[in-house]
Amino acid sequence: MTINEMAQQLSLQCVQVKFTDVPVTAVYTSDLLSDVLANADDKAILVTIQAHKNTVAVASVKDSPAIIVCNDRPVPPDMIAAAESEQIAVFVTDKNQYMVSGMLYQLLSSKFGSTVSDAKTQSGK
Repeated sequence: MTINEMAQQLSLQCVQVKFTDVPVTAVYTSDLLSDVLANADDKAILVTIQAHKNTVAVASVKDSPAIIVCNDRPVPPDMIAAAESEQIAVFVTDKNQYMVSGMLYQLLSSKFGSTVSDAKTQSGK
């Protein structure tokens, strides 16, 4: 599943469209950016409510190809500009982090034929 396929499956609204449509292999859900830095796999999709340019900076350090901002939080222009310069996709959804994480878990588990214990998904602590 690619980023665009993920967005379609989850009915996400794309607010930053200049990115490379790479495969989704991992997800990390957290609202604490230091937790993301310390624990997220490189290249994991970031699921959060943190809608500011520091989120993009953290995603860039972790080589994350996309950020999903939950709860219909408004995404400020400086976040969109930062994401565009880093070529990180930014999506918005009205769903909360729990719902998005669960849906991504199911999509990735079915794609990789994994069980709950060995699917390549993560959740923040």
